Amino acid sequence: MKKFTQNIYFLSLLIGINSISNAQNLATTHEGAVNSVEILNDDHKQGGVVKGKITAKDGENVQFVNISLKDTKYGAISNEDGEYLIKNIKAGTYTLVVKFVGMKTQEKAIEIVGENIVTADFQLFESTNELSEVTVSGVQSANEKTVNIGKVSIKPMDLPQAVSTIDRTVLERQQVLRLSDALMNANGVYIMGNTGGYQEEIAGRGFAFGSSNTFKNGARYFNGTMPEMSSIEKVEIMKGSSAILFGNVAAGGILNLVTKKPKFESGGSVSMRVGSYDFYKPTIDVYGSVLGSKKVAYRINGTYEKGNSFRENVNSERVYVNPSLLFKLSDKTEITLEGDYMKDRRTADFGVGAINYEITNLPRERFIGVKWSYYDIKQKSANVTISHQLNNAWKVTATGAYRDYSSELFANVRPTTVATSGKWIRGLQRSQVEEKYLMGQVDLTGQFKTGNVNHNVLVGTDFDRYETKTSAYASLAKYDSINIYQPNLYVARTDIPTLTATTVTTAPVYRFGAYIQDLVSLSDKIKFLAGLRYSYQETGSDVLTLSTNKTASTKYFDGAFTPRFGLVYQPTKKMSLFSSYSNSFTLNTGVDVSGNALPPSFINQYEVGMKNELLNGLLSANITAYQIVNSNLAQTSLANGNTNTTIRELAGEVTSKGIEVDLKSKPFLGFSLMAGYSYNETRYTKSNIYIINSLLRYNPNHTANASIYYTFSGTKLKGLNLGLTAMYFGERVAGRSTRLTVANDVYKLIPVNAYTQIDLSAGYNFSKFSIRGKVSNLLNEMSYNIHDDNSVNPIAPRMASLTVAFKW
Repeated sequence: MKKFTQNIYFLSLLIGINSISNAQNLATTHEGAVNSVEILNDDHKQGGVVKGKITAKDGENVQFVNISLKDTKYGAISNEDGEYLIKNIKAGTYTLVVKFVGMKTQEKAIEIVGENIVTADFQLFESTNELSEVTVSGVQSANEKTVNIGKVSIKPMDLPQAVSTIDRTVLERQQVLRLSDALMNANGVYIMGNTGGYQEEIAGRGFAFGSSNTFKNGARYFNGTMPEMSSIEKVEIMKGSSAILFGNVAAGGILNLVTKKPKFESGGSVSMRVGSYDFYKPTIDVYGSVLGSKKVAYRINGTYEKGNSFRENVNSERVYVNPSLLFKLSDKTEITLEGDYMKDRRTADFGVGAINYEITNLPRERFIGVKWSYYDIKQKSANVTISHQLNNAWKVTATGAYRDYSSELFANVRPTTVATSGKWIRGLQRSQVEEKYLMGQVDLTGQFKTGNVNHNVLVGTDFDRYETKTSAYASLAKYDSINIYQPNLYVARTDIPTLTATTVTTAPVYRFGAYIQDLVSLSDKIKFLAGLRYSYQETGSDVLTLSTNKTASTKYFDGAFTPRFGLVYQPTKKMSLFSSYSNSFTLNTGVDVSGNALPPSFINQYEVGMKNELLNGLLSANITAYQIVNSNLAQTSLANGNTNTTIRELAGEVTSKGIEVDLKSKPFLGFSLMAGYSYNETRYTKSNIYIINSLLRYNPNHTANASIYYTFSGTKLKGLNLGLTAMYFGERVAGRSTRLTVANDVYKLIPVNAYTQIDLSAGYNFSKFSIRGKVSNLLNEMSYNIHDDNSVNPIAPRMASLTVAFKW
């Protein structure tokens, strides 16, 4: 009862702080890494700045701490990263006071001179004179978390676009191993395929997220392999068009993986995860200052992973290291260096196959590929981010990244020619890919006023350079024969033959963009977002035929302006209504009937929605509706009986419509909730090839998610937490779309059944140790991830894992 009373007292305090802040017209800062920090003074004049970070004695960041200048109106409340910022302070000497329930009040003398920036960090200590057993924690609502990938700090309530953040707390308590585990918490963004068992193909709102839509720390990430999640601090999702920010991105949205950052306080953790099918994964994470310096901090996390699969003869092995350094050159300038190295080897597994566009009736575990097949990747990258605070209102950020990726696939061909009897003549395929990627980006962000109108401005430029080299090998049409239903009917070969390289294709891509965006606050209730981007992109290919030593070259280029507009109306501080329009373009390969490069396709997006903070901010409830139209989709030209698929025309249209609902609560009396629902319909609405109004493949009409967690706070069960995560993935189609232009067309769609996956998790923390257990796919549901009709991969069955960790 005593603990329950303390929880109520703590909750009342937070609500009281929120009420006081509303009464005093709290302004929110948008200064770089300091997000959603509540500023008590509403003075917009220039002056000095005090900033810093609040941590607990174990090094954890502490939110909702009250920081004020004694006997003044100046003050702030720390954000989710423990950071605070007080600006526009007049010159003078002050006493900085830090207060938090159950913690000792601390004071520190500071001096403000002109527009200088003073940094003051604090570590909280328990007070014996205050309430006992107070848990130092805090969490922002879904509508308070800004996303790094947005380039400029805009509160979600002010943004006419749906955004979502899956933070480290969720990743840890759900014991996320793969990105697909994290996306169980994001409706409308899902795994559309699992080609070869070595990648997770992501889609959103009916459109595939290629490597152009997947980012890591703001740089495009090659998503042909599964990213390592042990180093990820949070997953950010911006749904809909983000073309103005990056250019040439698919219409469904973008996804950004944010890695763990260096800290000046010393700490770390080591853990061991073991699981079904001989899986084990040791992980280490260490951070602190370099030789006690207050200017240089480091972080190194890494893991080794090895295990078998529920699929026979399928296994994997991975090594991953993620080092980073933070240099605080001054109160205004920081440099962050980040590295990333991964080596991954796994069996190439194209699933159970299909016969006449029907999934074969094979046991879930049966592997029909060659046992020695493999898919090897190496990926290493380096990022540098330089941020400089020009003054209280303006900041410049420069980012550079380099990535080197290589892969080799040597395996059986995909099972597309399996006979009704089950006999399959297996062929072999081999390919090698090398990709080098370089990017640079400079952004200037700032705030200013014109009369009574506030502006939050982003001006930037970026460039990308890809060079992809693909070595193709002559396939082997017949390696051996097997019967997928009777594995012992034939003797399978085990030798590894030599295949000869035939072509080397070099495909460079150059992309440049410049953009400007302004969030105009006409009043506290009406805000308008306007932006414009110019993009130029050049692509091409040089195909070297090794037998003749001759090269054939092609080149495509184009440029375009793409706008973005949005209107936000906030009748109250807890409700936001928005509407937006955006336009993006994508380059098309191939040529028109005259042999000229094909024009780009332009995509129009419309979005309306409502965001709400209910129950004094305990519950975020958002709803979004959208329509995305690619009205000039490139398809094969049918002029004069043409059958050459590289001769194309803008003769198609795809329309995606949908609605999304998101719910997320803050912790209350030990409980926390996340839930969502998405409906999407993506169809051909004009086509010279496919049936009008036929569904696009891989996209479910309905998806839903829900997770609920409870943390015990009583004396006997303190430290124990329980969780349940559920995901519903609706019916969709794979296979191949029926062609209107082919008489007696044999192509068919493959219906894929809906399923509900339920995961259970439990954790117990004691002292510096923790133990966590998880059972995934509790009901042992069965379904498939299918690419076309040739990579039919069963989803994983019921599995269990256990993680033991020590944290200091």
